[in-house]
Amino acid sequence: MQLSIRHETAYRYTAPLSYTIQQLRLSPRADAHQRTLSWHISTSGQRHEFIDAFGNLSHMLTINGTHNEVRIVAHGVVDVRPLDRGRLAADKTLSPLVFTVPTRLTEATPAVADFAMRYLPQGANSNALITLAEAIRGTVDYRTGATAVTSTAADALDLGQGVCQDYAHLFLACCHVQGIPARYVSGYIDPQNTAHAESHAWVDVWVEESGFSGWVSVDVTHAQFAGDSLCRLAIGRDYDSAAPIRGVRHGGGVESLSVEVDVVPISTVS
Repeated sequence: MQLSIRHETAYRYTAPLSYTIQQLRLSPRADAHQRTLSWHISTSGQRHEFIDAFGNLSHMLTINGTHNEVRIVAHGVVDVRPLDRGRLAADKTLSPLVFTVPTRLTEATPAVADFAMRYLPQGANSNALITLAEAIRGTVDYRTGATAVTSTAADALDLGQGVCQDYAHLFLACCHVQGIPARYVSGYIDPQNTAHAESHAWVDVWVEESGFSGWVSVDVTHAQFAGDSLCRLAIGRDYDSAAPIRGVRHGGGVESLSVEVDVVPISTVS
């Protein structure tokens, strides 16, 4: 599947800024099952390309001098191949144990730990991961605007509402309770006929089972293994370490944010 993607982010301010610095994770990962055919990022200011601690192609954007808005546009075409039951090709850049460390967003409260022990056994196989995803989806209603980027896994479980990043955080927290390595994935989805936004979040889980040892990618929001409708941007321990855009500014007054993402399948390749 070839996906044509356009992602525009615009920050506008009620007063001039003197300085902006943003870390951009807006370039598709060079994973074995996806290939970037074309990609371009357009911004003002200066960009410095680097690979972050999790192997994500990133840019550090700095804008000096008076400005009233920051506009970032990323667009291109990515060829994504199907996955066999979500199984990813071997990735030996980091030990899976790196992804057993809870973060502020994935810390397990007693309620989360109880949920994990009910729906996820230790040493879970791939099928058990889908069972956990179904339990999360049945417990946390998908509700846009119910949570924020600062909301935790425990917040989503307590509220019973959330979006894809909340589903991912709760899934990660459950895996950590059972000592299972799991990592956050940010990217894009071909929404097809669903109401879910084209920006998306899901998880990779380390699985040891008959005939396979490695990462299995799970779209928690849809309770299914990841496939060729998903384009991967970045991996990390949680949203904070895989967010497409994060940064700070000097000045600016009140900030308003608008985001437009379009993902369109343009062909199926054999």
